[in-house]
Amino acid sequence: MKTQFAKAAISLLLAAASIPAVAASAFKAEVKGSGEPIILIPGLATSGEVWKDTAAHMCVKHQCHILTLAGFAGVPALSGEHLLPAAEQQLADYITANKLVKPTVIGHSLGGFLGMKLASDYPDKVGRLVIIDSYPALGATRNPAVTKEQLQAAAAQMRDGMSKQDDASYAAVQQRITASMVTAPENAQRIFEWGKQSDRATVADAFYEIMATDLREDISRIKAPTLVLGSWSAYKAYAPKEAVEGLFKSQYAKLPGVKVELADTSRHFIMYDEPEWMYARIDQFIQ
Repeated sequence: MKTQFAKAAISLLLAAASIPAVAASAFKAEVKGSGEPIILIPGLATSGEVWKDTAAHMCVKHQCHILTLAGFAGVPALSGEHLLPAAEQQLADYITANKLVKPTVIGHSLGGFLGMKLASDYPDKVGRLVIIDSYPALGATRNPAVTKEQLQAAAAQMRDGMSKQDDASYAAVQQRITASMVTAPENAQRIFEWGKQSDRATVADAFYEIMATDLREDISRIKAPTLVLGSWSAYKAYAPKEAVEGLFKSQYAKLPGVKVELADTSRHFIMYDEPEWMYARIDQFIQ
């Protein structure tokens, strides 16, 4: 009897050992509304709450899947994995598992980068793509001819600098940067608070990824009609609107049929600074 029990116990242990571990989720998803699916991806160290008003506008006619990435705004960070590759793979799996047919993917900043990567690597999974204030090669905006090695070296230096700052210095820098990205102080404070709740190692690693990666050739694989909405207000002192628009168009030159539009008065967080302008263009694009 004891022998049989022991054998049964060993069999159960072996069976349990053969069951693969459940992968840690690279994002949290909140689903609202019904209709054709839209996936909303926020930017670096930002909560899906940034889409609150956007979702209220769009979820009347659509089913909205509002993401917050792991390690951002209080969502637990991944362990032993790089965020963006994991998020891309898991988002592709999420689309399949939830039977989302050709969803519209809307991404802001890092979320736009992730949307680009997804639509490039899984071109049949994305129906339409809306990219808000994001570039295929952020690290190449000043020098279009920069090499892969130069991009990686510069990105590593920035990542290491972020990682080595003491808490007070890091917070001061982030608050200054946040204040430059949106007009209303209350929105800047909200974004800053999300940053404080974010895992710094995840933020630094994700920032490295978008600064070190050049998708200017990869985006030629995108099949989805694509709308790019950019901002230029924060750069008025340095460049006219035409120059910033030209930079966007040159970076997206390999993406067939892309449509690029720039907001006149908005800073980086267009959903806060010029929401009605943004809604009108997205509504027209996805109708």
